[in-house]
Amino acid sequence: MAHWGKQGEITEYRKSMIKREMEMGMVMTVFRQKVERLTVQVIMETRQVAWTRTAEKTDGVLDLFEIREVRPGRNSKDFERFKDGKDKHDDNTCFTIFYGSQFVLNTLSLGADSVEEAYKWLIGLEMLIQETLTAPTPVLIESWLRKMMYSVNQTKTNSISMKELKTLLPLLNYKPPSARSLKDKFMEVGAKHDRLDFEQFHKLYNLIMFEQNEILEEFKKDCSFILGNTDKPDASVVLLHDFQRFLIYQQKESWASDLNKVRELMTTFIDDTMRKTNDPEFTVSEFLNFLFSKENCLWDDKLSEINNQDMNNPLSHYWINSSHNTYLTGDQLRSESSTEAYVRCLRLGCRCVELDCWEGPGEPIIYHGWTRTTKIKFEDVVKAINQHAFVTSEFPVILSIEEHCPLEQQRQMARIFREVFGDKLLLEPVEHMAEQLPSPTHLKGKIILKHKKLSVDGGDTSKDFKVWQKQGDLEMWDPVNQRWNKHYCVISDVKLYYAEEYEEDKEDLRKDQDLHCSETWFHGAIKEGRLMAERLIHDYCTETRGRDGTFLVRQSDSVPTDITLSFWRSGRVQHCRIRSFSEGQNIYYYLTANLQFPSVYALIQHYKENLLHCQDFELRLTDAVPHPNPHVQQGWFYRNLSRGEAEDYLLRIPRDGAFLIRQREGEPDSFAITFRGDGKVKHCRIQKEGNVYLLGTTTEFESLVEMVNYFKKKPLYRKTKLRYPVTPDLVDRFSTDKDTASLYEMKTYVEPNEIESSLPKNTVRAVYSYQATRPDELTFSKGALIHNVSKDNDGWWKGDHGGNVQLFFPSNYVEEVSNNTKLDFGKQDIADNPLGELCKGVVDISKCNIKNLKNGKNGKLQCLTLQNMEQDGLHFDLAADSLEELFEWYKVAWGITQREKSKQFSREQEIRQQEEVEKKAEVAMEMSDLVVYCQPRSKDKDRFDYYNCKEVRSFVENKTPGKSLSMDFLQYNHKALSRIYPKGQRVESSNYDPYPLWALGCHMAALNFQTADKYTQLNHTLFNMNGRTGYILQPEFLRSGRYDPLQEKKDVNYNIIIRVIAARHLPKLGRSISSPFVEIELCGHTEVKSKTTVYRDNGLNPVWKSTTQPVCLKVYEPELTFLRFVVNEEDMFSDPNFLAQATFPVKGICSGYRSVPLKNGYNENLELASLLVDIKVLQPENTEEELYSSSSQLRKKQADLSSEGLLYNTHTKIKLSSPPHQPLTSNPFVREISTSAHGAKQKKLKNSTFYS
Repeated sequence: MAHWGKQGEITEYRKSMIKREMEMGMVMTVFRQKVERLTVQVIMETRQVAWTRTAEKTDGVLDLFEIREVRPGRNSKDFERFKDGKDKHDDNTCFTIFYGSQFVLNTLSLGADSVEEAYKWLIGLEMLIQETLTAPTPVLIESWLRKMMYSVNQTKTNSISMKELKTLLPLLNYKPPSARSLKDKFMEVGAKHDRLDFEQFHKLYNLIMFEQNEILEEFKKDCSFILGNTDKPDASVVLLHDFQRFLIYQQKESWASDLNKVRELMTTFIDDTMRKTNDPEFTVSEFLNFLFSKENCLWDDKLSEINNQDMNNPLSHYWINSSHNTYLTGDQLRSESSTEAYVRCLRLGCRCVELDCWEGPGEPIIYHGWTRTTKIKFEDVVKAINQHAFVTSEFPVILSIEEHCPLEQQRQMARIFREVFGDKLLLEPVEHMAEQLPSPTHLKGKIILKHKKLSVDGGDTSKDFKVWQKQGDLEMWDPVNQRWNKHYCVISDVKLYYAEEYEEDKEDLRKDQDLHCSETWFHGAIKEGRLMAERLIHDYCTETRGRDGTFLVRQSDSVPTDITLSFWRSGRVQHCRIRSFSEGQNIYYYLTANLQFPSVYALIQHYKENLLHCQDFELRLTDAVPHPNPHVQQGWFYRNLSRGEAEDYLLRIPRDGAFLIRQREGEPDSFAITFRGDGKVKHCRIQKEGNVYLLGTTTEFESLVEMVNYFKKKPLYRKTKLRYPVTPDLVDRFSTDKDTASLYEMKTYVEPNEIESSLPKNTVRAVYSYQATRPDELTFSKGALIHNVSKDNDGWWKGDHGGNVQLFFPSNYVEEVSNNTKLDFGKQDIADNPLGELCKGVVDISKCNIKNLKNGKNGKLQCLTLQNMEQDGLHFDLAADSLEELFEWYKVAWGITQREKSKQFSREQEIRQQEEVEKKAEVAMEMSDLVVYCQPRSKDKDRFDYYNCKEVRSFVENKTPGKSLSMDFLQYNHKALSRIYPKGQRVESSNYDPYPLWALGCHMAALNFQTADKYTQLNHTLFNMNGRTGYILQPEFLRSGRYDPLQEKKDVNYNIIIRVIAARHLPKLGRSISSPFVEIELCGHTEVKSKTTVYRDNGLNPVWKSTTQPVCLKVYEPELTFLRFVVNEEDMFSDPNFLAQATFPVKGICSGYRSVPLKNGYNENLELASLLVDIKVLQPENTEEELYSSSSQLRKKQADLSSEGLLYNTHTKIKLSSPPHQPLTSNPFVREISTSAHGAKQKKLKNSTFYS
């Protein structure tokens, strides 16, 4: 392999040969769910990597632009799963492709047949990834169009039919104005035999995008050049000199004075080689493509480059990109810990990662203590950090160590650090007598440990994380589903907190066995089974000219527990019994005894891809005979149910996610889904149009069963999925069973999205407890909320409470609650709740009696019941995996009730816990010797009368120094380091706002990188500057010592005037076509927010009318202010759902008509997605003129500019004055403009948040 040399030494010829071989494909071993030999190739046309089993079918693809890393060797979990000795691939023949757009990446692990083949792929992939990232926008559009065309035309015939086009357009987020308009466009581009070749398909794309031509009205009114004909997408519209004038006057591009550079840019966007001349001309489509392209970006890329001169200040003068609980991939309770999380963060530019170190079996481990997060080896984490620490940035990495290990394992940690890191580990100060920290440049390539040092007082071994009395899994009886559900539970103080129920893997296996029930080919129990199956298949094949292998699956006539496969062969129907057998708790299905499957679904899928070998014939299953009305046999479907009856049914089932579907009265093709969401009953219409069911206006399904299955996995309304089918049996049970009150029935907690919402209309609060004396009366306790109250004059009112609807209660037992009153107890519960927003409910144990049911209940041999003393009907049945574990819960709960009764709380346990904390504060000398600069201080952290540069102070987000100490804290941050981390109640891994802490000079605002929210996006934006080094020099005013962070900001530095014009290629959330709107937000000292109107049913090319008013944003501190765009869609319930975002530091914003490339919530680029905005950056004194002056005044101003040479207008042959040299201004970020905009609305919102 040595003769290949380094990548930089490879000749262009050799590179082309590598690409050709990759395009031809190589047979490799693919390590995924199983080890297979597949052909792996690069599809150059679509810029994708594909792996295939046969030439006809592609098993999977990944996009080159989504590849984040190509890692050589057997360095992924995929290889670890198959350590059975059968795999003979050496380490140097294997590699893994990490790809995706989420925090947790997907993997494709491959084993080549030789070292040379592996090396070719490693080199080739790196080349292709780089080419894709730097490819011009027109090239990317062509690749994307081919990818879209092939996605509906698997034969890769390089053409597309009208039928395939109709399938494709909804996938592109586009709904044609009418079927006629689409057909007209289809014919206009020259369709032959009902098909388009790729060139014609490209023209059709241009025609569809040309619907945006109203954008060009912008340039006809106020622009500094003259447009040509704009009637057609291929009409000549902008000539060379006019485009130069546009770049100079509108876009303020100084480089555009060089005509050769302008010519080169235009040539990049011209499709036709014959038109790439010395005097190029843009067509309408080409000019629009430029406007939306990354080449016309809002952001000045120069600020993304590293500034080495800024890297020589003391470390305490920088903001440092920092991660919290870096090992986690999800929430703080149950998610997976992974070394790949460290790799992901380091490669994203993070420079401070956290290691929670705990005592493990013989060696230290890392996980979130006292939780169900998985555990990983400390040594594996250190090795991962060593391999990836300096890939993205060469500047120092800080390891923030939370120590919980005994002394012996601390010594192991010290040994591992020294052995793995070697010379990278910082062991000595850069200067022994220095009074300030060294610079990032001095510490290049070094790893710094933040850990307690024996010579420093105090420690940093504790977090704002409550020591819980008991935590773990409990099973709770659910009277709705009549089943035991497992919950993660915590007893803290006197309350039991429980999270959402979850299913174990063995339950998932059982669920897989029912997958076939939702398939169109499964007909269940058919009347006249065998005969009816033959009739259905015969009729279907007659109607569709069905081929051999057309099939359906049904329950067996002779053996009810078995299933029968019926299929068409040689003009007649044959039947084959699918047999089954049990092995342990699993059931297996087979047609032939030598080939068994875990589910009927898996069996059918196999024989759709592989031949079924019988004694007389071989056959592959082909077309499925659909069940004519599969919803009819579902328990959730009702033929004759009114809207009022449906609401009554849903009100009886006290669970969000309960649902039913009913046929609307008198309308055979009209249905409605009725469900509970956020405690309310909601309806949504479903219309059958032809063979599809339409939910809302654009979401299509082949059947109601498919719709239900889809929304069981995806939220239908806000966060609500369909979970509980409201069947007649369930309704009857809740109508008659008096023993169904449970923890699910009373809402004893506040939903996260309800914490700040107002109360429902007509709500009262009980000031006394009341026990019903008649069946039509309510029973409630003091403080209970009663909703939907109707008032009568006789002293008795009606209301809803505890699952009971419109029952009587005495009016003198309650007080009215204002609609504007907030549920203060709900806020407090969330703030003190150890499960945070993951909490599903709370049980106050101190108000319960405990019963130990030794005879068992509901199938459990033993369980506990917590009986509410104030409400006899409210009880909670609990069970555990073992009797011993249940007894542990019983002891803790019994202790709470005893303490509550006696009102005497012993402090013996607290004393013992304090002793344990003191023991954990011990530090091994071997670890202490590794600590140089980041020495934690926990005692007197709020006192700033004495400190030295080597210490670091850590604060939980809500316990930072108070306002009175802000100046002292800022002074401290000039010399020593500080780190802020999220409070323990952010169990769902949400983040705090880092801006106020950055404004105080805090260096390490540690965030949960695995969460896609506004604050990680701001963090990513800040640290995307300076070459993604992870270090940003704080502005001079923060380092000067004269800045007061609390002083009101009065001086406006400059104003930004902005208007959203259009968007392209917006992403889709589900099946429906997006109805987008755009929010603009200025994040900084003040928060200002504005939004566009909603554009209905078009996520491909929406345009907001030119009458849209611009918004004026005042910028006080450019170095600490961000401009943020968020694209949301409005769903069928008029709720906003996050689609995309883009965030920029305002100091790097360019003026003009600019493209805003969009990213997803994790800050990864979205393919071709962008906004087009009109943006102007002005000094305050020029803002009023810009907002209110007329177009003619500004044109006159332009004509008066000083003349240096002449530019020639090729449309009118009139000589115009050339642009002057740009004058130097006091603020390099202020640019003059020459166009007008009309009035602006400024809207200030405090504490505003986005829906991301």
